[in-house]
Amino acid sequence: MIQVRKSNDRGLAEHGWLKSRHTFSFAEYYDSKFMGFGPLRVINEDRIAGGTGFGTHGHKDMEIISYVIDGALKHQDSMGTDAVIKPGEVQRMSAGTGVRHSEQNDLKDKETHFMQIWIMPEANGVKPGYGQKSFSNDFACSDLILVASKLGRNGSITINQDVDMYVAKTQDVGEKTINTFKHRLFWVQVIKGEVTIDDTKLTTGDGAGISDIETLKLTWGKETEFILFDLPQ
Repeated sequence: MIQVRKSNDRGLAEHGWLKSRHTFSFAEYYDSKFMGFGPLRVINEDRIAGGTGFGTHGHKDMEIISYVIDGALKHQDSMGTDAVIKPGEVQRMSAGTGVRHSEQNDLKDKETHFMQIWIMPEANGVKPGYGQKSFSNDFACSDLILVASKLGRNGSITINQDVDMYVAKTQDVGEKTINTFKHRLFWVQVIKGEVTIDDTKLTTGDGAGISDIETLKLTWGKETEFILFDLPQ
């Protein structure tokens, strides 16, 4: 079964310095039909004006992933991390027992565009942690690249949940068939371009939840960027 979430149907928050599209219910946006998908709780597509950002605030018991599409995102947290996340990089912050952090556009005169993703952890109360890695060289192959997984397979960032997160940033047309199990869930989020799931076409900003399948066939066009989550129920 495929449940499509069209780009313009997502929640919208505009705060002047921030424009955010919410795939699932978040903050003041609520849709009872879109509360999450398995342990995937938040997919926000954020655009932050130059020289602005999120002030220091707290999180607990959540795996928070940032993927920068364009610009530069400065991150500081109570674990002592002081880093800048750039396009092609993936960052994971495990909030665990509690962490405070801020996120700022590191550019003064240019917008930063990124995906903010929250995944509920396998267990609460873990020690907070941080991971960051560039996959820019891997993306050159125009295929799905594993960027986060529970065990950090194939050089991916570890995450405290039985989730595999893939990113494709393609130059060429391509396709992939994934053999899986009916008890696994998949979510596809298109950042730009065009992805087809079997006969269902998704375009820029669209997402789709896929369940009760044993084979997942994906095809994509040139210059397409998208995220694929392989999730437990």
